[in-house]
Amino acid sequence: MELFTYYRSTSSYRVRIALALKGLDYQAVPVNLIAAQGGEHRQAAYLAVNPQGRVPALRTDEGSVLTQSPAIIEYLEERYPQPALLSRDLTARAHERAVAALVACDIHPLHNVSVLNQLRQLGEGEEQVEHWIGHWITQGLTAIEQLIGDSGYCFGPEPGLADVYLIPQLYAAQRFKVSLAPYPRIARVAALAEQHPAFIQAHPANQPDTPA
Repeated sequence: MELFTYYRSTSSYRVRIALALKGLDYQAVPVNLIAAQGGEHRQAAYLAVNPQGRVPALRTDEGSVLTQSPAIIEYLEERYPQPALLSRDLTARAHERAVAALVACDIHPLHNVSVLNQLRQLGEGEEQVEHWIGHWITQGLTAIEQLIGDSGYCFGPEPGLADVYLIPQLYAAQRFKVSLAPYPRIARVAALAEQHPAFIQAHPANQPDTPA
C-alpha cells in the first residue's frame, strides 16, 4: 500500500495510526502542502491521484485509490478486521463513531488550512483567526471529555476508533496553543498514547517528510 501523506496533516495522522494499530506495512509518499510553488497537492501529478487535491489518499495493494480519512479507515477496518478498532457491541460502536465524527466533522474542518486562509482573505487578522481556532477546538474537546470513559483509552483498555481520531486532534490543539488542562480524561488518553508503539510510529515528529 502507498499512503499519500503530509507529516502535519491530522487527517493523514489518523490514517497512519489506524495502519500502525493494525500492523500494516505501507510506503509513505509525502505530499508537501506548503511547497514554494503553491503546494504539491495542487500540482497535476497529485491531482491525478486525488482530484480534490487533499491528503491523505491510500493506494491499496489492488491498485485502487481511496480518499477521505473516514472512508480509508472504514476500508482498513473491513479489509483487515483484526485487531478491531470498533467494539462488538452495537451501542458501544455508536459511541465510538460519535467521538470520531465529532472530531472529523465538527472540529477539524473548522481549523483546516483552507478555512483559515479564507478567513484571512476576508480580512480577519491573526488574533481573530486564533480566537476562531480556539473556540471550535475548545467546544469540541469539552464535549469529548464528557463522552469518553474514566479509565484506559477513550472506551476501554485498548485503543480504538475514537482514539485514532482524538490523538491527532490533540496534536492540532497543542499546535494552536489550546490548553488541555481542563480535560483530565483526555489527558489520561494522551498519556497512554504517548507510550504506545503505534501512536509513536504515526506521530508527525517521526515521519519521513518531517523537517529536520
